[in-house]
Amino acid sequence: MPSSPFDLSGRTALITGSGQGLGLAFARGLAAAGAAVVLNGRDETKLAAAAAGLRTAGARVATAACDVTDAAGLAAAVARIEAEFAPVDILVNNAGIQRRAPLLELTEAQWREVIDTNLTGAFLAARAVAPRMIARGRGKIINVCSVMSEVARPTTGNYAAAKGGLKMLTRAMAVEWAKHGLQANGIAPGYFETELTAPLVANPQFNAWICGRTPAGRWGRPEELAGTAVFLASAASDFVNGQIIVVDGGLLAGL
Repeated sequence: MPSSPFDLSGRTALITGSGQGLGLAFARGLAAAGAAVVLNGRDETKLAAAAAGLRTAGARVATAACDVTDAAGLAAAVARIEAEFAPVDILVNNAGIQRRAPLLELTEAQWREVIDTNLTGAFLAARAVAPRMIARGRGKIINVCSVMSEVARPTTGNYAAAKGGLKMLTRAMAVEWAKHGLQANGIAPGYFETELTAPLVANPQFNAWICGRTPAGRWGRPEELAGTAVFLASAASDFVNGQIIVVDGGLLAGL
């Protein structure tokens, strides 16, 4: 028995979109709690560099390069992971993209690309992993939602639609799979400082707006998501299901 309900020793986590940014922060946090981790993304070079860093810190790591919109590629990757590395106990659906444009200027291609990656990709990854979890009678699925699962801003209609859909997909997973011993929950980050948001942080007007709008008065740090991920991946959350935990410095709490 683990010494703590938060101990992930003996568990393996697959994190999509984890070559950098929030995905890599989730991987670091889960590895620090004892989990072996499988990094996923499309860029093999980034995955290799991220894996090397985690190994230096003592983690057991594998990589699986594939696109989350490729159902066959995902299924093959999961089969290979389970055959050659370890059964996947924890799935973190983190892969996501952003294509900003006002709704009336948003192209069909921009709409479909964001929906396919951010929403359909999470469905396809879960569909590849969940039957194996169900057969074992346990599993944790963590969908990375967003404050935009609840609110929207101009030029983010496709992203908000995808993340709102992911919130409800999380609940659908919970109500269908709880009887098999699975828990499906979501983490909804607010504004975090990463490689992808660096231009927004560097924009004085936008930075001032975020810091003024967020009660904590600052951007989040990626490592500040780790504790929530460990909780949702661990035995500590075995009776938590279909919930979305917002980690936003208080942004949604006030007007």
